[in-house]
Amino acid sequence: ALLIATVDKFAQMPWKGATQMLFGRVTGWCPRHGYRSPEIDDADSHPKKGAYPACRTIPLSRGLRPPDLIIQDELHLISGPLGTVVGLYETVVDALCTWQLNGTQIRAKIVASTATIRRANYQVHGLFQRQVNIFPPSGLDATDNFFARQDNTETGRLYLGVCASGTRLKSVLIRAYVTAMAAAQTLYERYGAAADPYMTLVGYFNSVRELGGMNRVMDDAVQSRLRRMDQRGLKKRSIYPDNVTELTSRKSAVQIPEILDRLETPFGSKDQHRRPLDTVLATNMISVGVDVGRLGLMIVAGQPKATAEYIQATSRVGRRAPGVVITVYNWTRPRDLSHYERFEHYHNTFYQQVEALSVTPFAPAALARALSGVFVSLLRLADEGLNQDERAGSLTRDNPLVKAAMDILKRRAGLITERQDVADDVSKMLNARLDEWLRQTRLPSSQLTYSTKRGALIPLLTRPEDRDGDWKIFTTLNSMRDVEAPIRLILDDYRMDDER
Repeated sequence: ALLIATVDKFAQMPWKGATQMLFGRVTGWCPRHGYRSPEIDDADSHPKKGAYPACRTIPLSRGLRPPDLIIQDELHLISGPLGTVVGLYETVVDALCTWQLNGTQIRAKIVASTATIRRANYQVHGLFQRQVNIFPPSGLDATDNFFARQDNTETGRLYLGVCASGTRLKSVLIRAYVTAMAAAQTLYERYGAAADPYMTLVGYFNSVRELGGMNRVMDDAVQSRLRRMDQRGLKKRSIYPDNVTELTSRKSAVQIPEILDRLETPFGSKDQHRRPLDTVLATNMISVGVDVGRLGLMIVAGQPKATAEYIQATSRVGRRAPGVVITVYNWTRPRDLSHYERFEHYHNTFYQQVEALSVTPFAPAALARALSGVFVSLLRLADEGLNQDERAGSLTRDNPLVKAAMDILKRRAGLITERQDVADDVSKMLNARLDEWLRQTRLPSSQLTYSTKRGALIPLLTRPEDRDGDWKIFTTLNSMRDVEAPIRLILDDYRMDDER
């Protein structure tokens, strides 16, 4: 079986008991509906219905073998606040994927891939509590490591830097866009399909605000100048608003696949439903997962804050054909000027410039936000008796899984931080959560659940957006990207009179 998921959904583990099935914790097999767990609402037997014969659920006492292999793509993205919380929830994943063979604990193998990372051993230790084995390993010849060979006959990407002192960045961007698009049109009329990679211009921006400003001038200044480029020795080109789009978080999940399909469409295509794009304006959303081979031209507006982001973004072009990356620097920013002055050295060595990543899963703030969810996940997904939503109130202090879960978290905290005081703090926080959980099980005239709030049913967990006031001890993330509750702002637009 193959499961594809994103790490931010780890936060769903304490909320959904059926998640235990992903780790082989199943209680039965229904010939009609498949594997079962206590949280799955299904009958123990089914009568004959149409082509389906009558059947009964077959109990399973041992469950299934948990996942053996975990593949983590784009490891460099699992860093900072997101990586810190992921590192805590990885405790649950690691524990549920571990099984016994002849008295030996077997853990899942983890394969992580990334092109831009530094101090990977610290990051992997913080995330997975593992040591790093780099594959492929370094060899005697940098151009030949047995698994791949460097081909010096092929051209990769050509980086160009533009810095116009005393001129507004938007004015320089307009000229760069017009020149690049008109030159591409000239090559396309001369060489045909060979120049197709340069017909779609990718504009990269560090913020949505800067992108929005360029989006407006595309319909005005850029379009009008392109129509007069024959006066400067290049070909005229007409672009239409429908052929200019953006690839940002403002696009819905339905629109993004359509944009990617149009990016794959070459110029000269007869498909009327997928017309090629003249320009796509993007933020760092393009840095991950956009593998369009035909792209060959990009203009970057200002130096991105992180070198890893710069490498990832510019690597979207020049995959099949030689790529051209034009970085337009803002002369009013000292950092942009510094990169322009060291342009050649920086680009020759920019893999050495990649910033080290930080992952601190057992930092006090991370424990306050996510420890409750991790603790509940360990108990609910490992124990059939605690799995159902209504079984939250059946927890007892003498349950052996309680001590096992607390030992797992305390031990992992000590191993990752290499500090006994952190492990002791985690133990104290877990005991406080256990006491509060048991206190709520003894509330009169009520039944404790994990999430259901109805009548006499009282939920143990509360969502960040539902809390009233401070973050409570069992306030639990619903997604790792939702830490604080949103607030509503009312903007009053008014003008003051001159007399006032």
